[in-house]
Amino acid sequence: MGEGTGISYFFAGLLSFLIVFLLIPPLRKLAYRIDFVDKPRPDVERKIHREPIPLTAGIAIFAGFVVTYFIFIRDNLGQSMAIMAGGLLILSIGMVDDWYKTHGKELSALPKLVIQVLAAVIVYNSGIVFHGFTNPFNGQEFLLPTWLQFLLTITWIFGVTTVINFSDGMDGLAGGLSTISAVTLFIVALAKGQSDSAMMAMLLVGAGLGYLRYNKPPAKVFMGDAGASFIGFMLAVIALNGAFKQATVLSLFIPILALGVPIFDNLFVVFKRLLNGKPIYQADASQAHYRLLASGLNPKQVVMFLCLINVCFSLTSIIILMLHV
Repeated sequence: MGEGTGISYFFAGLLSFLIVFLLIPPLRKLAYRIDFVDKPRPDVERKIHREPIPLTAGIAIFAGFVVTYFIFIRDNLGQSMAIMAGGLLILSIGMVDDWYKTHGKELSALPKLVIQVLAAVIVYNSGIVFHGFTNPFNGQEFLLPTWLQFLLTITWIFGVTTVINFSDGMDGLAGGLSTISAVTLFIVALAKGQSDSAMMAMLLVGAGLGYLRYNKPPAKVFMGDAGASFIGFMLAVIALNGAFKQATVLSLFIPILALGVPIFDNLFVVFKRLLNGKPIYQADASQAHYRLLASGLNPKQVVMFLCLINVCFSLTSIIILMLHV
């Protein structure tokens, strides 16, 4: 694609938005027809909606991202195909998981783990890798051993895919947090002159806004595990292909802060589950949004509060970027 221009970023984001915005209504109708809906369950404290909600927005988000990607990004076909293959795997296992949930069952953690790690390995093999970091004092690059590059790359992709999915517990929350993160990664990639990463981030911004149009409280549609995992996967890839490149020790925190609320909240949740002897994949109500809800805030206040915190994290990451440290 070469260097992106402001107008091309705008049109790419707009097209991604329009595809998602226009696809969600027919996919909602299809969801009701085939009973692909998230049913209220009074016995589960996390299920706070009162009527069946379609789970098909993930398909619209995937379509909006992929179609626009191939229109606006034409560099490195091998990497593009690897990103799309990984994304399709993530979406597919997420949809299987969602289908199980619509029938009151749980897909075991192992197939999800295997497919998500496989998707990360495909991306790693395409050359999108966390290589190391630069010494800010002498500009010398410190390359990590290959086994550690592999381990950190897979852990990052798997981790971000999972934390965005874990954050999807309230109308507008995962969509809002991931859109804020995508805007931040767009600014970072733009500042570093990484046009493809900037374009991918802008496609996620457009898709996220298209989804939020229907997911703001009270939600008319959910993206389910499929959509949340796909967005998490793409955010992880964008950071690896952008913010982590030529990173110094301090600027390694830029992508971590850009995804601050989902990462820090879910690290807390995972440690808490491990301490209590619970499986980390077993959903419960220990995330920040459920704790805030229990403290007396209403759902809209919770979403606004957490999105505001994520904006603060994002601004901090941009300040680090501007300091060139």
